[in-house]
Amino acid sequence: MTDAPWRPATRDGEHIVACVGETMVSFVPPDGSAQDTADTLNLDIAGAESNVAMYLAAHGISARWISRLGDDAFGRRILARVRAAGVDVSGTRTDPTRPTGLLFKDPVFKDPAFEDPAFEDPEADGRNGTKVTYYRRGSAASAMDPALLDEPALRTATLWHFTGITPALSEDCRRLVESALTGAHATVSFDVNYRPALWQRPPVEPLHALAQAADIVFVGLDEAQALWGADLREPTDVRTLLPSPRILVVKDGPRSATAFFGDKHTSVPALPVNVIEPVGAGDAFAAGFLAGLLQAEPIDRCLRLGHITAASALTVSSDHGPLPPRTTVDRHLGLSARDWAGTPLTA
Repeated sequence: MTDAPWRPATRDGEHIVACVGETMVSFVPPDGSAQDTADTLNLDIAGAESNVAMYLAAHGISARWISRLGDDAFGRRILARVRAAGVDVSGTRTDPTRPTGLLFKDPVFKDPAFEDPAFEDPEADGRNGTKVTYYRRGSAASAMDPALLDEPALRTATLWHFTGITPALSEDCRRLVESALTGAHATVSFDVNYRPALWQRPPVEPLHALAQAADIVFVGLDEAQALWGADLREPTDVRTLLPSPRILVVKDGPRSATAFFGDKHTSVPALPVNVIEPVGAGDAFAAGFLAGLLQAEPIDRCLRLGHITAASALTVSSDHGPLPPRTTVDRHLGLSARDWAGTPLTA
């Protein structure tokens, strides 16, 4: 077991994580059917930062979600759902002039080259056949700006969590994230979370600068390659590119995740999982890792907790799924390295 040399400070002995970003209502065809043939759509919610907050709360970490919602039924639905997960939503306000954002999932979309001008932000994932279509331009959350940093729920938190999605929503949102990461207000966790459909051009420099300014960074190896070059073949290459974060976690898809801390690093293989839907797994991983870090777990157990939490998202059709029973989590955390790599979470 290898301990991390650094962990975020507490406030009165408690860690309080504030997750900042947009959450939308999502429409998903039931049973994996296509949008153009489905007669009904299920309503759910989707948001990277609220996903992290809900998973943190499930792990027993004091979590807050801070955002802006429209004064509409969708906004009320989101607020109730996040609150019911045990997350403090006192820092989320209602905007009477802007709507709540929406997204539509097409789980069996088969043509990533298809473009429809009616789609505001189409994003196709050719690996799993899922297309996510966003209607978020002009949403309440897109109007967030640096004034949000004065929100009491944010000021009194011990760790802030942002993603690379928020700076893509508007110029004001970009300034918010830049101010949060460069203003030395608090310890900051940052998930690169590159979404090509949200950017007019690849944000090579902006996301690099934000990642370099954060204390804790999460990035997929494939994301790093898409942003900063295909020559980034190994996690160590990404560390060379991002030397500043105190802790850097590089996720290599279904293979492994590597945490760099100081001049050391530790890798843990991913769990064997029957994937139903990959969207949300990165958020779940970040929450699991952060929960382990804040609970003073050794770094390899932080990575294991990230993988376990990611499996909760991978094995459901929504962006957020329930954690396994605590007994299952504890059993997997205690496995030998050999048994870990070959034992499904349900075993």
